Amino acid sequence: MNAAALSNTALAARDLRHVWHPCTQMHDHAGLVPMIPIVRGEGAWLVDADGKRYLDGISSWWTNLFGHANPRIGAALKQQLDTLEHVIFAGFTHEPAIELAEQLVQITPPGLDKVFFADNGSAAIEVALKMSFHYWLNQGFGEKTRFIALTGSYHGETLGALSVSDVALYRKTYAPLLLTPTLAPSPDAYEAEAGETDRAYAQRCLAAMRKLLEEQAHETCAVIVEPLVQCAGGMRMYHPDYLAGLRQLCDEFNVHFIADEIAVGFGRTGTLFACEQARVTPDFMCLSKGLTGGFLPLSAVLTRDAIYEAFYAEYSAGKAFLHSHSYTGNPLACRAALATLQIFREDPVLERNRVLADHLARRLAPFRDHPQVGDVRQTGMIAAIELVRDKASRTPFDAGERRGLQVYLHGLKHGALLRPLGNIVYFMPPYVVTEADIDHLVDVATAGIEVALAG
Repeated sequence: MNAAALSNTALAARDLRHVWHPCTQMHDHAGLVPMIPIVRGEGAWLVDADGKRYLDGISSWWTNLFGHANPRIGAALKQQLDTLEHVIFAGFTHEPAIELAEQLVQITPPGLDKVFFADNGSAAIEVALKMSFHYWLNQGFGEKTRFIALTGSYHGETLGALSVSDVALYRKTYAPLLLTPTLAPSPDAYEAEAGETDRAYAQRCLAAMRKLLEEQAHETCAVIVEPLVQCAGGMRMYHPDYLAGLRQLCDEFNVHFIADEIAVGFGRTGTLFACEQARVTPDFMCLSKGLTGGFLPLSAVLTRDAIYEAFYAEYSAGKAFLHSHSYTGNPLACRAALATLQIFREDPVLERNRVLADHLARRLAPFRDHPQVGDVRQTGMIAAIELVRDKASRTPFDAGERRGLQVYLHGLKHGALLRPLGNIVYFMPPYVVTEADIDHLVDVATAGIEVALAG
């Protein structure tokens, strides 16, 4: 095909004739928001059909760790392609899945000794919810049918995962189809009172959680949280003490603790897993996104031997966990995950991330004095700027003004992929960025914010 047929304009037109994109009002692409056809990736950069480059400041929905087209992960996949692409995972197994399960058990918090594979983050949440409920049922506690989640939480968009989420944008339309969780106050430090530390506010929220469990533990399967950072809910961040206290409460009241580390796992928060910062082991840990370095869909739910044993019985007992996905334990995805974990073993990833995180913090510091920035927050390689109408009262902008969209559009014009969450401009770049790349992201975001605030 000639160059004109492979241009941005031509490819976008073909796309819009047939493709329905996720999390998108497709009408926007009729003129307001350009559709960008990407033809290749080069490390932290994406290149469109017209040759324009974009620095991927959000790791392509938080999945990419070590750069697009990473040669080490790519080489592992090429080798696996010549060996085995897929096999049913019921009654059959393969070495990549076995080795991956072994390695995940080694690197996650102690006590998580069984691994159940699925194929995306929402599916992992579904597995954990069903497994928790089914565990209690097998143990004779059929009255345990409910879950406790945090205000502002987000755990996915399949019906079960959406049921334990609290972001109205995603949940409101489908509310008639969903389970109703009990919502506990989030320890989000942004909600602390003037002069109250994030640690003190976490303790106050733990007291509220205690009260809920005193009332509802008898009918509660589990408490589910995103450790340290509630990502899709606005990059809300909280003190690790909350996780330590929650672990104690779940033990005291005999409910499970589900840690959704889908977005925050694999180094995003400064440690390999966010739960490490509180020195806790959840009953279920859900992993996905960065698990394969952004190459292929895969997720895993890790749990304890004691939970596994509640399902282990003669077939006639009817206690088996009958949950499956066609691509469970896909060998290609497992091989990509193994190559990703190998990079963590062989390279000083976390050490380098700390240097990059420090540089990002320095670059964002001036925003703390901005008259229309309500908060600047950061946990490891995740940072966010909250835009507000009034700093003193923290009055937010009306969502309908779409200030964040102006930042996104400015970013595209100036070679940066920034995709704010409403009026929250955030940074979650691949770990292969340089300090110069971070400077570019912050410079573009700074200019974009001024455009958005002037609008």
